[in-house]
This record gives sequence, C-alpha cells and structure tokens, in this order.
Amino acid sequence: MKRKKEPKKIKKKLLDKYRLVILNENTFEERLSFKLTRLNVFVVCSVSAILLIAITFIFIAFTPLREYIPGYSSTKLKKRATELNFKTDSLQRVITMNEIYYSSIKKVLKGDVSSADLNKDSIVAAVKLEASEVDFTPIAEDSILREKVDKEDKYNLFESATTATNFVLFPPVNGTISEDYNVEEKHYAVDIVVPKDTPVKATADGIVIFAEWTASTGYVIILEHSYGLISVYKHNAQLNKSQGELVKAGEVIATAGNTGELSTGPHLHFELWNDGYPINPTNFIDFK
Repeated sequence: MKRKKEPKKIKKKLLDKYRLVILNENTFEERLSFKLTRLNVFVVCSVSAILLIAITFIFIAFTPLREYIPGYSSTKLKKRATELNFKTDSLQRVITMNEIYYSSIKKVLKGDVSSADLNKDSIVAAVKLEASEVDFTPIAEDSILREKVDKEDKYNLFESATTATNFVLFPPVNGTISEDYNVEEKHYAVDIVVPKDTPVKATADGIVIFAEWTASTGYVIILEHSYGLISVYKHNAQLNKSQGELVKAGEVIATAGNTGELSTGPHLHFELWNDGYPINPTNFIDFK
C-alpha cells in the first residue's frame, strides 16, 4: 500500500500550485504575481536551456563569430593558404630547375669535367666526328622537302627576318684578334687584344645567367639572348652586372682585364653559342 501512495505523492508535488508575488518593499503593495507549479518551472527551464544551446550552435556553425573561438579558422584563410601552397610548390620547382642549370654551367666553367670531352677554355663539349663516318648522300625524301621549301621561300613576300643568322650583333670591344676561332683545336672563341679596363659591352639585348669568378678564366659573365643565342665574356678585370639583370645591346657589362690562370695578357675571350652549338663570332661581328 505504501508503494502505491508514493507515485501519487510525487505527482501531487509536481502539480501543487504556488504563487510567486512581487511586492513593494516599502508599502507592501503587490506589483506582480504568478501561479506556478514545479512541473511548469522544470519545463520552462528545460525548454530555455535547449533554445540557448540551439542558438549558440547556430551562431558558431553559420556565422563569422566562430572565427573568434579557439580552434576554428576562416574558410577564406584556408582557401588563401591552399593557393599560396600551390604557388610556392610551383616556384620551388622553377628554382630547383634553375639551380641545376646554373650548377651545370659552374661545373663547366670551373673545370669539373673531363678534359677529353671538354676544352679547357670552352663551356660546351664538342663531339668529334670523322668525315668518313658520316654519310652525306641525300635521300629522296630530303630532296623533295628541300624543293618544297625552296618554292615556298621563293614566293613568300613576308619572309621573316628573325633568325640568328641575320640577328644584328654589337661588337663587345674593338681591337686586334690574337687567336681566331678554331674548331680543330677546340678553341670556340676569338681572343681580342685590348688595353686593360676597356669597357666590355653586351653584344645584344639579353639577361645575365652567370656572373662570377673562376680560377681558370677569372671574372666571367654569360648573357642569354633571343633565338637560342648565348654570349660568353671571360678574363674580365671586374663585372658591372650580376646574375638575373636585364641588359641592352651596347650596355657596359664589364671591363677587360688579365684575370684567370689561362690568361696571358689583357684581352677579351669572346664566345657565341646558338642552340648549344658554337659559332664563329667573326662571321657576324667586325671587331676592328
């Protein structure tokens, strides 16, 4: 019998009505009054707590206020960071390729290659072939192609003049040539005798891809031009340009000197390379 009365007591406590009265402390005048039950108070508090939690969640999940909460970051910031990460990766690849390219040039200039493959005063090795080993007999397809190209060039009124053969080059210095271009001796350059501290000028518009000191050839500067053309200036007294700078044709890039172990007097060692092959500078430049 006692067990049956307990639920009734609990239900009665929950449904018992109470009156909340707000009085004026001085006059004891009644201002407000509310009729409450324990069940109503519990329900109101529970609903209020649920609403407060829901509103807080909405503010955190769907408004910019979440950026001020530790552990959350802005979506714009994440997107920007991702873009910068991709750009950094691309730049790192370009830097790596440039470092490999420049390190290869440094090795050649410093002589860290086999002397059998590379002349001591050159930057690119030349492959030696005997004339008897090469078959110069033209094939039928080659003859047909030559005839077709000759006809196209014959009637072409707008022939382009942007090849390396008709590319105008500026003489870096004026003087007497002491040693000519000689393929048999692997001397892929001309040596021009000039007084010390003579201004050395850029042979064409380009960019400096190498400008450093080497033990064998002293101060060396290398320019990269259009149409796969590269010019090399060795045995300088000092350099006026650094790697990465843009230069104009005729602009002073160095002063002639007598630096390096292979130099025998004040002169300029000048080389021209086109698409990786040496060419005779005197065919395009008058040094007198």
